[in-house]
Amino acid sequence: MKNQLLGNKGSLLFLCLLLFFTTTTLALNTIPPGQSIKDGETLVSAGGSFELGFFSPRNSKSRYVGIWYKKVSTGTVVWVANRETPSFDYPCDTFLPGMKLGRNFVTGFDWHISSWKSMQNPAPGLYSIRTDPQGLPQFVLKNGTEILFRAGPWNGAYLSGRTLPTVNPIYSFEFVWNENEIYYEYEVQNHSVYTRYLLNPSGLIQRTIWNERKKDWEVFATSQVDQCSIYAYCGPYATCNTNESPPCKCLEGFLHRSASPEDINSVDWSNGCTRRTPLACEGGDSFLKQTGLRIPDTSKSWADLSIDLKECEKLCLKNCSCTAYTNLDIREGGRGCLLWYGDLTDISELNEGGQDLYIRLATCDLSEHGKEDLELPVFDFATVATATNNFLSNNILGQGGFGPVYKGTLIEGQEIAVKRLSKNSGQGLEEFKNEVTLISKLQHRNLVKLFGCCIRRDENMLIYEYMPNKSLDYFIFDQTRSKLLDWRIRMHIIDGIARGVLYLHHDSILRIIHRDLKASNILLDNNMNPKISDFGLARKFGLDQTRAKTRRVVGTYGYMSPEYALDGLFSMKSDVFSFGVLVLEILSGKKNRGFSHPEHDYNLLGHAWTLWMGKRPLELIDTAFGDLYNATEVLRCINVGLLCVQQSPPDRPNMSLVLLMLCGDSVLPKPKQPGFFIERNLPMTDSISEKNEMFSIYESTITSLEPR
Repeated sequence: MKNQLLGNKGSLLFLCLLLFFTTTTLALNTIPPGQSIKDGETLVSAGGSFELGFFSPRNSKSRYVGIWYKKVSTGTVVWVANRETPSFDYPCDTFLPGMKLGRNFVTGFDWHISSWKSMQNPAPGLYSIRTDPQGLPQFVLKNGTEILFRAGPWNGAYLSGRTLPTVNPIYSFEFVWNENEIYYEYEVQNHSVYTRYLLNPSGLIQRTIWNERKKDWEVFATSQVDQCSIYAYCGPYATCNTNESPPCKCLEGFLHRSASPEDINSVDWSNGCTRRTPLACEGGDSFLKQTGLRIPDTSKSWADLSIDLKECEKLCLKNCSCTAYTNLDIREGGRGCLLWYGDLTDISELNEGGQDLYIRLATCDLSEHGKEDLELPVFDFATVATATNNFLSNNILGQGGFGPVYKGTLIEGQEIAVKRLSKNSGQGLEEFKNEVTLISKLQHRNLVKLFGCCIRRDENMLIYEYMPNKSLDYFIFDQTRSKLLDWRIRMHIIDGIARGVLYLHHDSILRIIHRDLKASNILLDNNMNPKISDFGLARKFGLDQTRAKTRRVVGTYGYMSPEYALDGLFSMKSDVFSFGVLVLEILSGKKNRGFSHPEHDYNLLGHAWTLWMGKRPLELIDTAFGDLYNATEVLRCINVGLLCVQQSPPDRPNMSLVLLMLCGDSVLPKPKQPGFFIERNLPMTDSISEKNEMFSIYESTITSLEPR
């Protein structure tokens, strides 16, 4: 803008601008009517933060009227006069504290930010940040009419298209939405801090803070940090997760629009996914809950803050075009109703924050047992069947009492282990849902990762991460393979199991009693890291709960504690007993169950106790070690193992103490006699599911046996 364009009317405009940009300014340093300023002259705001005058953009000879930071040495321009309409209601490329971004519903006026055409030309460019008023209003970045990025609608706490914001001493945010207007603004808590949002000529939104020491603007955040920030990158009915490869995957109940594996693994997912089963509409549909999501584009949505979530579901079911619903406001447990009509687009899985979304599916795509209650991804049967080559017998990794475990490979190349529960197995729906519910809430390097489940009529399957080295019993009880586990590896395995059990008992969000710790339930990854598996029999304890009693005793002979097998009492000390058995089995390479010795009828526990009392404990160790072991560490492990299998639960250490004893060098207590150390004429079935009669130390009579 050339200086001759500045006249008396412009003087009044600049006065308004000055007052707007410096809310604390008094009526000082103004241009009185009839006067003007010349090129080279400036007006400085009363607060001293901003300056108005003439400037030239970099590498340009043109002169424009603008406002810039007075105390920032780089001359950062925040407003340019007369780009199209001379009013402070038309910000330029900079969103400053106190500015509004939104819409006036009464007048239809739109407060928005638009980029410069180039770094040399401050005329309006291609890009703008504005409110999309369709459906639930949301904030978007556009190139002309095309959406490039979506910050999402306000969910009561933050803009839903971003990750959970952290509380900081610099910014405070405000969102106003009423019948007259909707707008978003922010303020700085410390007015000595200069901060701004900038929309640059290439369409990138940057939040910057002035670093006085470096005399430069530092980029604090940007609008595009990964693929999932690109609008609708994965197309409709698909989620985006940058931690996955490829980042796109179909929502449960949906299939990629192309059946070609090459297309599924390709970069272009713009066509997204389609329903596996069409909606039935009239009473034939249900909802699947997905968590931790950036909710879909709300341009085709409807919202009402007065409706609760139950009524919201009913409203969605009544309308055949409704495809999903959730709470409008996530605060205080959630309130209000937000309904979607048509395709669900631009969904991402967020690492932090995120919202619940209830997605409408045909009931046949959900289990009649209430699959929607399982807080875990649900695989469709066709996907699992394809991954295992239709459950080919050559893919069987092992056979348990509950059914076979298959190796599989998903279409994207991920190797999995599929636990297919037989219809006649001892693990019914209750145990299945228990395992899914518990393990989905647990995350630890020494627990096997559960990817999801599959429910098809009366058949249940669990999909785990694949463990290439199978299970612990595959090695330690085989004379040849046991030689592959030297003392260092076995000590590493003992330590890992201890840490996993400690997490279950003390460090997880739930207090879990596993109830079936045994060698076949310890899986080994590529690096021989142990991972505890099979949570079908696990039970959740309250933080103040120490033990529980059941008439239904489940578990495996040789690993069950005396109080559990005899009286149905189980506690953390029951798992400690099982851990002690595992330690002695790892050291000796022998099974507790079925152990035999020519000199006595004791099981492995009794044999270890006899050697300990006879001052010959090192005779317990596996001959596969030869002389390559640390005698001090071995003795400490035997001592800890015997402490864990003592007859009385109060005598056994808890897992935190177990770990300290394994890793420390303090003097250990002397163990007392173990429980169940004599084994004579026991039935050869390994597991039980009901205890109907007395189970003595010397003999057992179980009237109801179920395989495991």
